[in-house]
Amino acid sequence: MIERYTLPEMGEIWTDDFKLKTWLQVEIAVCEAQAELGYIPAQAVEEIKAKAKFDLNRVLEIEAEVRHDVIAFLTNVNEYVGDAGRYIHLGLTSSDVLDTALALQMVASLDLIQHQVEELVQAIRYQAGQHRDTVMVGRSHGIHAEPMTFGFKLAGWLAEVLRHRDRLCRLQSQIAVGKISGAVGTYANIDPKVEELACQKLGLQPDCASTQVISRDRHAEYLQTLALLTASIERFAVEIRNLQRTDVLEVEEYFAKGQKGSSAMPHKRNPIRSERLTGLARIIRGHAIASLENVALWHERDISHSSVERVVLPDACILTHFMMREIINLVKGLLVYPENMKRNMNVYGGVIFSQRVLLALVEKGLQREEAYKIVQESAHQAWNNPEGDFRTLISQHPQVTQSLSPEEINACFDPHQHLRNLDQVYQRLSI
Repeated sequence: MIERYTLPEMGEIWTDDFKLKTWLQVEIAVCEAQAELGYIPAQAVEEIKAKAKFDLNRVLEIEAEVRHDVIAFLTNVNEYVGDAGRYIHLGLTSSDVLDTALALQMVASLDLIQHQVEELVQAIRYQAGQHRDTVMVGRSHGIHAEPMTFGFKLAGWLAEVLRHRDRLCRLQSQIAVGKISGAVGTYANIDPKVEELACQKLGLQPDCASTQVISRDRHAEYLQTLALLTASIERFAVEIRNLQRTDVLEVEEYFAKGQKGSSAMPHKRNPIRSERLTGLARIIRGHAIASLENVALWHERDISHSSVERVVLPDACILTHFMMREIINLVKGLLVYPENMKRNMNVYGGVIFSQRVLLALVEKGLQREEAYKIVQESAHQAWNNPEGDFRTLISQHPQVTQSLSPEEINACFDPHQHLRNLDQVYQRLSI
Protein backbone atom coordinates (compact mmCIF):
# COMPACT_ATOMS: atom_id res chain seq x y z
CA MET A 1 0.00 0.00 0.00
CA ILE A 2 1.27 3.48 -0.85
CA GLU A 3 2.13 5.47 2.26
CA ARG A 4 -0.24 8.39 1.94
CA TYR A 5 1.74 10.80 4.10
CA THR A 6 4.97 10.54 2.15
CA LEU A 7 3.47 10.90 -1.29
CA PRO A 8 5.43 12.52 -4.10
CA GLU A 9 4.28 15.64 -5.88
CA MET A 10 1.13 15.37 -7.96
CA GLY A 11 3.00 15.33 -11.26
CA GLU A 12 5.12 12.38 -10.17
CA ILE A 13 2.04 10.29 -9.37
CA TRP A 14 1.14 10.37 -13.05
CA THR A 15 4.55 9.47 -14.46
CA ASP A 16 5.12 6.15 -16.24
CA ASP A 17 7.56 5.15 -13.54
CA PHE A 18 5.05 5.66 -10.73
CA LYS A 19 2.36 3.87 -12.75
CA LEU A 20 4.55 0.79 -13.17
CA LYS A 21 5.37 0.85 -9.47
CA THR A 22 1.65 0.58 -8.73
CA TRP A 23 1.34 -2.27 -11.24
CA LEU A 24 4.09 -4.10 -9.39
CA GLN A 25 2.37 -3.41 -6.06
CA VAL A 26 -0.80 -4.99 -7.36
CA GLU A 27 0.97 -8.04 -8.77
CA ILE A 28 2.87 -8.61 -5.51
CA ALA A 29 -0.28 -8.12 -3.39
CA VAL A 30 -2.04 -10.77 -5.48
CA CYS A 31 0.91 -13.16 -5.12
CA GLU A 32 0.89 -12.67 -1.35
CA ALA A 33 -2.84 -13.36 -1.24
CA GLN A 34 -2.43 -16.46 -3.41
CA ALA A 35 0.28 -17.75 -1.07
CA GLU A 36 -1.77 -17.08 2.09
CA LEU A 37 -4.59 -19.13 0.60
CA GLY A 38 -2.21 -21.93 -0.41
CA TYR A 39 -2.43 -21.52 -4.16
CA ILE A 40 1.26 -20.78 -4.73
CA PRO A 41 4.39 -21.50 -2.66
CA ALA A 42 5.21 -18.92 0.01
CA GLN A 43 8.91 -19.29 -0.85
CA ALA A 44 8.19 -18.24 -4.44
CA VAL A 45 6.49 -15.08 -3.19
CA GLU A 46 9.51 -14.18 -1.07
CA GLU A 47 11.72 -14.66 -4.12
CA ILE A 48 9.38 -12.49 -6.22
CA LYS A 49 9.38 -9.73 -3.60
CA ALA A 50 13.17 -9.82 -3.36
CA LYS A 51 13.86 -9.77 -7.08
CA ALA A 52 10.89 -8.10 -8.76
CA LYS A 53 11.68 -4.78 -10.40
CA PHE A 54 11.48 -3.17 -13.82
CA ASP A 55 13.39 -0.89 -16.11
CA LEU A 56 11.13 1.66 -17.79
CA ASN A 57 13.24 1.91 -20.92
CA ARG A 58 13.32 -1.86 -21.28
CA VAL A 59 9.52 -2.03 -20.83
CA LEU A 60 9.07 0.53 -23.59
CA GLU A 61 11.50 -1.40 -25.80
CA ILE A 62 9.50 -4.61 -25.37
CA GLU A 63 6.19 -2.78 -25.83
CA ALA A 64 7.39 -1.42 -29.17
CA GLU A 65 7.58 -5.04 -30.33
CA VAL A 66 4.63 -6.73 -28.62
CA ARG A 67 2.26 -3.73 -28.73
CA HIS A 68 0.85 -4.55 -25.28
CA ASP A 69 1.86 -2.55 -22.23
CA VAL A 70 1.06 -5.11 -19.52
CA ILE A 71 2.76 -7.98 -21.39
CA ALA A 72 5.83 -5.78 -21.88
CA PHE A 73 5.87 -4.98 -18.16
CA LEU A 74 5.49 -8.62 -17.11
CA THR A 75 8.17 -9.72 -19.54
CA ASN A 76 10.64 -7.26 -18.08
CA VAL A 77 9.77 -8.14 -14.47
CA ASN A 78 10.29 -11.83 -15.22
CA GLU A 79 13.71 -11.04 -16.63
CA TYR A 80 14.67 -10.11 -13.07
CA VAL A 81 12.64 -12.70 -11.16
CA GLY A 82 13.40 -15.85 -13.12
CA ASP A 83 11.60 -19.15 -12.52
CA ALA A 84 9.38 -17.86 -9.68
CA GLY A 85 7.97 -15.36 -12.14
CA ARG A 86 5.57 -17.99 -13.43
CA TYR A 87 3.38 -17.27 -10.40
CA ILE A 88 3.07 -13.58 -11.27
CA HIS A 89 -0.23 -12.62 -12.94
CA LEU A 90 -1.60 -16.13 -12.35
CA GLY A 91 -5.33 -16.18 -13.22
CA LEU A 92 -5.39 -12.43 -13.87
CA THR A 93 -6.35 -10.34 -16.87
CA SER A 94 -4.64 -7.08 -17.74
CA SER A 95 -7.50 -4.93 -16.48
CA ASP A 96 -7.17 -6.45 -13.01
CA VAL A 97 -3.79 -4.78 -12.78
CA LEU A 98 -4.59 -1.65 -14.77
CA ASP A 99 -7.79 -0.71 -12.98
CA THR A 100 -6.63 -1.62 -9.48
CA ALA A 101 -3.38 0.29 -9.96
CA LEU A 102 -5.25 3.25 -11.44
CA ALA A 103 -7.35 3.35 -8.28
CA LEU A 104 -4.12 3.69 -6.28
CA GLN A 105 -3.04 6.64 -8.43
CA MET A 106 -6.44 8.30 -8.11
CA VAL A 107 -6.53 7.82 -4.35
CA ALA A 108 -3.01 9.21 -4.01
CA SER A 109 -4.00 12.24 -6.07
CA LEU A 110 -7.16 12.70 -4.04
CA ASP A 111 -5.14 12.70 -0.82
CA LEU A 112 -3.07 15.61 -2.10
CA ILE A 113 -6.14 17.54 -3.26
CA GLN A 114 -7.89 16.99 0.08
CA HIS A 115 -4.85 18.35 1.88
CA GLN A 116 -5.02 21.48 -0.28
CA VAL A 117 -8.75 21.85 0.39
CA GLU A 118 -8.03 21.90 4.13
CA GLU A 119 -5.47 24.64 3.57
CA LEU A 120 -7.96 26.65 1.51
CA VAL A 121 -10.56 26.27 4.26
CA GLN A 122 -8.14 27.77 6.77
CA ALA A 123 -7.11 30.61 4.44
CA ILE A 124 -10.72 31.64 3.75
CA ARG A 125 -11.73 31.21 7.39
CA TYR A 126 -8.94 33.56 8.46
CA GLN A 127 -9.83 36.26 5.92
CA ALA A 128 -13.54 35.96 6.73
CA GLY A 129 -12.72 36.57 10.40
CA GLN A 130 -10.44 39.50 9.59
CA HIS A 131 -13.13 41.21 7.50
CA ARG A 132 -16.16 40.31 9.55
CA ASP A 133 -17.04 44.02 9.91
CA THR A 134 -15.56 45.37 6.66
CA VAL A 135 -18.68 46.94 5.19
CA MET A 136 -19.17 46.95 1.42
CA VAL A 137 -21.99 47.11 -1.08
CA GLY A 138 -23.61 43.91 -2.22
CA ARG A 139 -24.41 43.55 -5.90
CA SER A 140 -27.08 41.78 -7.90
CA HIS A 141 -27.03 41.74 -11.71
CA GLY A 142 -23.74 43.60 -11.29
CA ILE A 143 -25.71 46.58 -9.89
CA HIS A 144 -25.39 48.02 -6.40
CA ALA A 145 -27.88 46.32 -4.09
CA GLU A 146 -27.63 46.64 -0.27
CA PRO A 147 -24.81 46.73 2.31
CA MET A 148 -23.07 43.56 3.43
CA THR A 149 -19.54 42.82 4.62
CA PHE A 150 -16.58 41.42 2.76
CA GLY A 151 -16.28 38.82 5.52
CA PHE A 152 -19.83 37.67 4.80
CA LYS A 153 -18.95 37.24 1.12
CA LEU A 154 -15.99 35.10 2.18
CA ALA A 155 -18.22 33.13 4.56
CA GLY A 156 -20.18 32.04 1.51
CA TRP A 157 -16.94 30.88 -0.09
CA LEU A 158 -16.06 28.95 3.06
CA ALA A 159 -19.42 27.17 3.15
CA GLU A 160 -18.93 26.15 -0.48
CA VAL A 161 -15.43 24.78 0.10
CA LEU A 162 -16.65 22.84 3.14
CA ARG A 163 -19.23 21.16 0.91
CA HIS A 164 -16.43 20.22 -1.47
CA ARG A 165 -14.50 18.76 1.44
CA ASP A 166 -17.47 16.53 2.23
CA ARG A 167 -17.83 15.52 -1.42
CA LEU A 168 -14.17 14.55 -1.65
CA CYS A 169 -14.46 12.43 1.50
CA ARG A 170 -17.42 10.56 0.01
CA LEU A 171 -15.57 10.23 -3.28
CA GLN A 172 -12.69 8.45 -1.54
CA SER A 173 -14.89 5.42 -0.85
CA GLN A 174 -16.25 5.40 -4.40
CA ILE A 175 -12.85 5.37 -6.08
CA ALA A 176 -10.76 3.31 -3.62
CA VAL A 177 -11.92 0.13 -5.33
CA GLY A 178 -9.96 -2.71 -6.93
CA LYS A 179 -10.84 -5.73 -9.02
CA ILE A 180 -9.02 -9.05 -9.25
CA SER A 181 -11.68 -11.15 -10.96
CA GLY A 182 -10.16 -12.21 -14.27
CA ALA A 183 -11.53 -12.09 -17.78
CA VAL A 184 -15.10 -10.71 -17.92
CA GLY A 185 -15.05 -10.53 -14.11
CA THR A 186 -16.39 -14.03 -13.37
CA TYR A 187 -13.57 -15.29 -11.09
CA ALA A 188 -13.32 -18.33 -13.35
CA ASN A 189 -9.57 -18.61 -12.82
CA ILE A 190 -9.09 -16.88 -9.49
CA ASP A 191 -10.64 -17.22 -6.06
CA PRO A 192 -12.67 -14.17 -4.94
CA LYS A 193 -10.83 -14.46 -1.62
CA VAL A 194 -7.64 -13.55 -3.45
CA GLU A 195 -9.27 -10.31 -4.56
CA GLU A 196 -10.45 -9.61 -1.03
CA LEU A 197 -7.01 -10.17 0.50
CA ALA A 198 -5.11 -8.34 -2.24
CA CYS A 199 -7.37 -5.29 -2.07
CA GLN A 200 -7.04 -5.23 1.71
CA LYS A 201 -3.27 -5.14 1.38
CA LEU A 202 -3.55 -2.23 -1.07
CA GLY A 203 -5.97 -0.23 1.07
CA LEU A 204 -8.86 -0.77 -1.34
CA GLN A 205 -12.27 -2.40 -1.31
CA PRO A 206 -13.17 -5.10 -3.88
CA ASP A 207 -15.59 -3.90 -6.52
CA CYS A 208 -18.91 -5.54 -5.69
CA ALA A 209 -19.67 -6.55 -9.30
CA SER A 210 -17.15 -5.66 -11.98
CA THR A 211 -17.11 -6.71 -15.58
CA GLN A 212 -13.64 -7.16 -17.07
CA VAL A 213 -13.08 -3.53 -16.05
CA ILE A 214 -14.25 -1.44 -13.13
CA SER A 215 -17.33 0.41 -14.40
CA ARG A 216 -16.43 3.93 -15.49
CA ASP A 217 -19.24 5.68 -13.64
CA ARG A 218 -16.78 5.78 -10.72
CA HIS A 219 -14.15 7.56 -12.78
CA ALA A 220 -16.76 9.91 -14.20
CA GLU A 221 -17.84 10.83 -10.68
CA TYR A 222 -14.20 11.48 -9.81
CA LEU A 223 -13.73 13.91 -12.68
CA GLN A 224 -17.10 15.56 -12.17
CA THR A 225 -16.22 16.17 -8.53
CA LEU A 226 -12.95 17.81 -9.58
CA ALA A 227 -14.84 19.84 -12.17
CA LEU A 228 -17.27 21.01 -9.50
CA LEU A 229 -14.43 21.94 -7.14
CA THR A 230 -12.65 23.91 -9.83
CA ALA A 231 -15.91 25.58 -10.88
CA SER A 232 -16.05 27.05 -7.38
CA ILE A 233 -12.45 28.16 -7.68
CA GLU A 234 -13.46 29.86 -10.91
CA ARG A 235 -16.36 31.56 -9.14
CA PHE A 236 -14.00 32.99 -6.52
CA ALA A 237 -11.55 34.06 -9.22
CA VAL A 238 -14.23 35.81 -11.26
CA GLU A 239 -15.36 37.67 -8.14
CA ILE A 240 -11.82 38.85 -7.47
CA ARG A 241 -11.46 39.94 -11.10
CA ASN A 242 -14.64 41.99 -10.88
CA LEU A 243 -13.71 43.57 -7.57
CA GLN A 244 -10.25 44.48 -8.93
CA ARG A 245 -11.63 46.48 -11.87
CA THR A 246 -10.28 50.03 -11.84
CA ASP A 247 -13.73 51.55 -11.37
CA VAL A 248 -14.36 49.26 -8.36
CA LEU A 249 -10.93 48.43 -6.84
CA GLU A 250 -12.22 46.97 -3.58
CA VAL A 251 -9.80 44.03 -3.57
CA GLU A 252 -6.68 43.28 -5.56
CA GLU A 253 -4.36 40.38 -6.18
CA TYR A 254 -1.02 40.77 -4.43
CA PHE A 255 1.39 42.55 -6.76
CA ALA A 256 5.01 41.63 -6.04
CA LYS A 257 7.90 44.06 -6.06
CA GLY A 258 9.37 44.15 -9.55
CA GLN A 259 6.28 42.60 -11.12
CA LYS A 260 5.12 44.12 -14.41
CA GLY A 261 1.51 44.34 -15.60
CA SER A 262 1.90 45.39 -19.22
CA SER A 263 4.65 45.72 -21.80
CA ALA A 264 3.07 48.98 -22.99
CA MET A 265 1.33 50.53 -19.96
CA PRO A 266 3.45 50.84 -16.81
CA HIS A 267 0.44 51.58 -14.60
CA LYS A 268 -1.22 48.19 -15.13
CA ARG A 269 -1.78 45.73 -12.23
CA ASN A 270 -3.68 42.86 -13.79
CA PRO A 271 -5.58 39.99 -12.06
CA ILE A 272 -3.50 37.40 -13.89
CA ARG A 273 -3.87 34.58 -11.34
CA SER A 274 -7.64 34.90 -11.29
CA GLU A 275 -7.78 34.94 -15.06
CA ARG A 276 -5.55 31.87 -15.24
CA LEU A 277 -7.81 30.00 -12.82
CA THR A 278 -10.88 30.95 -14.84
CA GLY A 279 -9.33 29.46 -17.96
CA LEU A 280 -8.08 26.25 -16.36
CA ALA A 281 -11.50 25.44 -14.91
CA ARG A 282 -12.79 25.22 -18.47
CA ILE A 283 -10.29 22.49 -19.30
CA ILE A 284 -11.32 20.34 -16.35
CA ARG A 285 -15.00 20.70 -17.22
CA GLY A 286 -14.13 19.44 -20.69
CA HIS A 287 -12.35 16.45 -19.17
CA ALA A 288 -15.44 15.71 -17.06
CA ILE A 289 -17.52 15.49 -20.23
CA ALA A 290 -14.97 13.10 -21.75
CA SER A 291 -15.24 10.91 -18.64
CA LEU A 292 -19.01 10.68 -19.11
CA GLU A 293 -18.42 9.49 -22.65
CA ASN A 294 -16.22 6.72 -21.18
CA VAL A 295 -19.07 5.14 -19.21
CA ALA A 296 -20.63 3.37 -22.21
CA LEU A 297 -18.27 0.55 -23.23
CA TRP A 298 -19.09 -2.41 -25.47
CA HIS A 299 -20.41 -5.42 -23.57
CA GLU A 300 -18.06 -6.44 -20.73
CA ARG A 301 -15.26 -4.14 -21.89
CA ASP A 302 -13.45 -2.44 -24.69
CA ILE A 303 -10.51 -0.04 -24.46
CA SER A 304 -12.04 3.11 -25.90
CA HIS A 305 -11.83 4.59 -22.40
CA SER A 306 -8.12 3.90 -22.01
CA SER A 307 -6.74 6.48 -24.42
CA VAL A 308 -9.05 9.12 -22.95
CA GLU A 309 -8.03 8.40 -19.36
CA ARG A 310 -4.33 8.61 -20.19
CA VAL A 311 -5.00 12.28 -20.94
CA VAL A 312 -7.87 13.43 -18.76
CA LEU A 313 -6.98 11.84 -15.41
CA PRO A 314 -3.39 13.14 -15.17
CA ASP A 315 -4.43 16.50 -16.62
CA ALA A 316 -7.40 16.95 -14.28
CA CYS A 317 -5.52 15.90 -11.15
CA ILE A 318 -2.43 17.98 -11.90
CA LEU A 319 -4.45 21.04 -12.93
CA THR A 320 -6.77 20.79 -9.91
CA HIS A 321 -3.81 20.56 -7.55
CA PHE A 322 -2.16 23.54 -9.28
CA MET A 323 -5.39 25.54 -9.11
CA MET A 324 -5.73 24.76 -5.42
CA ARG A 325 -2.25 26.11 -4.75
CA GLU A 326 -2.99 29.22 -6.79
CA ILE A 327 -6.29 30.04 -5.06
CA ILE A 328 -4.76 29.42 -1.61
CA ASN A 329 -1.93 31.85 -2.31
CA LEU A 330 -4.36 34.31 -3.88
CA VAL A 331 -6.68 34.30 -0.84
CA LYS A 332 -3.80 34.52 1.64
CA GLY A 333 -2.22 37.48 -0.14
CA LEU A 334 -5.41 39.30 -1.12
CA LEU A 335 -5.22 43.09 -0.80
CA VAL A 336 -8.44 44.55 0.62
CA TYR A 337 -9.35 48.26 0.41
CA PRO A 338 -12.07 49.16 2.98
CA GLU A 339 -11.96 52.87 2.09
CA ASN A 340 -12.80 52.09 -1.53
CA MET A 341 -15.62 49.87 -0.33
CA LYS A 342 -16.97 52.73 1.75
CA ARG A 343 -16.67 55.13 -1.19
CA ASN A 344 -18.51 52.81 -3.55
CA MET A 345 -21.21 52.12 -1.00
CA ASN A 346 -22.08 55.81 -0.72
CA VAL A 347 -22.03 56.63 -4.42
CA TYR A 348 -25.00 58.82 -5.53
CA GLY A 349 -25.75 59.65 -1.94
CA GLY A 350 -26.42 56.14 -0.68
CA VAL A 351 -29.07 54.94 -3.15
CA ILE A 352 -28.46 51.43 -1.82
CA PHE A 353 -30.48 52.36 1.29
CA SER A 354 -33.65 52.84 -0.77
CA GLN A 355 -35.40 49.78 0.72
CA ARG A 356 -34.88 51.03 4.26
CA VAL A 357 -36.58 54.31 3.34
CA LEU A 358 -39.37 52.40 1.57
CA LEU A 359 -40.04 50.20 4.60
CA ALA A 360 -39.93 53.16 7.00
CA LEU A 361 -42.60 54.96 4.94
CA VAL A 362 -44.79 51.84 4.80
CA GLU A 363 -44.48 51.46 8.59
CA LYS A 364 -45.77 55.03 8.90
CA GLY A 365 -48.94 54.14 6.99
CA LEU A 366 -48.18 54.86 3.35
CA GLN A 367 -49.34 52.35 0.76
CA ARG A 368 -46.40 50.35 -0.56
CA GLU A 369 -46.96 51.42 -4.19
CA GLU A 370 -47.09 55.06 -3.20
CA ALA A 371 -43.95 54.79 -1.03
CA TYR A 372 -42.13 52.87 -3.78
CA LYS A 373 -42.90 55.63 -6.30
CA ILE A 374 -41.60 58.35 -3.98
CA VAL A 375 -38.35 56.54 -3.22
CA GLN A 376 -37.74 55.41 -6.80
CA GLU A 377 -38.23 58.93 -8.09
CA SER A 378 -35.53 60.32 -5.80
CA ALA A 379 -33.21 57.37 -6.39
CA HIS A 380 -33.43 57.66 -10.19
CA GLN A 381 -32.89 61.39 -10.01
CA ALA A 382 -29.63 60.75 -8.14
CA TRP A 383 -28.63 57.71 -10.23
CA ASN A 384 -25.76 58.20 -12.65
CA ASN A 385 -25.65 61.91 -11.89
CA PRO A 386 -22.20 63.17 -10.83
CA GLU A 387 -23.89 65.52 -8.37
CA GLY A 388 -26.74 63.17 -7.50
CA ASP A 389 -27.42 62.81 -3.77
CA PHE A 390 -30.23 60.44 -2.88
CA ARG A 391 -29.98 61.18 0.83
CA THR A 392 -30.41 64.93 0.29
CA LEU A 393 -33.27 64.45 -2.16
CA ILE A 394 -35.16 62.07 0.11
CA SER A 395 -34.57 64.31 3.13
CA GLN A 396 -36.16 67.22 1.26
CA HIS A 397 -39.09 65.34 -0.24
CA PRO A 398 -42.28 66.81 1.27
CA GLN A 399 -44.13 63.49 1.53
CA VAL A 400 -41.12 61.94 3.28
CA THR A 401 -40.63 64.79 5.76
CA GLN A 402 -44.33 64.62 6.61
CA SER A 403 -43.90 60.97 7.64
CA LEU A 404 -40.34 60.68 8.95
CA SER A 405 -38.34 62.80 11.37
CA PRO A 406 -34.73 63.72 10.55
CA GLU A 407 -33.58 61.10 13.05
CA GLU A 408 -35.71 58.42 11.40
CA ILE A 409 -34.36 59.37 7.98
CA ASN A 410 -30.79 59.18 9.26
CA ALA A 411 -31.47 55.73 10.73
CA CYS A 412 -32.42 54.49 7.25
CA PHE A 413 -28.84 55.18 6.11
CA ASP A 414 -27.16 53.22 8.90
CA PRO A 415 -25.43 50.23 7.22
CA HIS A 416 -25.29 48.27 10.46
CA GLN A 417 -29.04 47.69 10.27
CA HIS A 418 -28.26 45.37 7.37
CA LEU A 419 -25.62 43.43 9.29
CA ARG A 420 -27.31 42.73 12.60
CA ASN A 421 -28.13 39.08 11.81
CA LEU A 422 -24.88 38.06 10.11
CA ASP A 423 -23.53 36.61 13.37
CA GLN A 424 -25.82 33.63 12.84
CA VAL A 425 -23.93 32.74 9.65
CA TYR A 426 -20.59 33.10 11.41
CA GLN A 427 -21.79 30.85 14.24
CA ARG A 428 -22.89 28.16 11.76
CA LEU A 429 -19.42 28.20 10.19
CA SER A 430 -17.57 28.51 13.51
CA ILE A 431 -15.69 31.61 12.34
